[in-house]
Amino acid sequence: MIGQKIKRLREQKGLTITELAARSGVSKSYISSMERDIKKNPSIEVLSRLSKVLQVEIGELVRE
Repeated sequence: MIGQKIKRLREQKGLTITELAARSGVSKSYISSMERDIKKNPSIEVLSRLSKVLQVEIGELVRE
């Protein structure tokens, strides 16, 4: 679920995985794994970095 939200928000912002990775400091491979639901439990640090770039609260990413 988190990965799908990240992907949806990233695409709404017009960002590629590469751009999101560069801006957030989270690796492309990690973001890709999250979006494909391979990595399902990212750390608060990762969620914080991604939420800042995507301009949403962390709660938005983890809310069902």
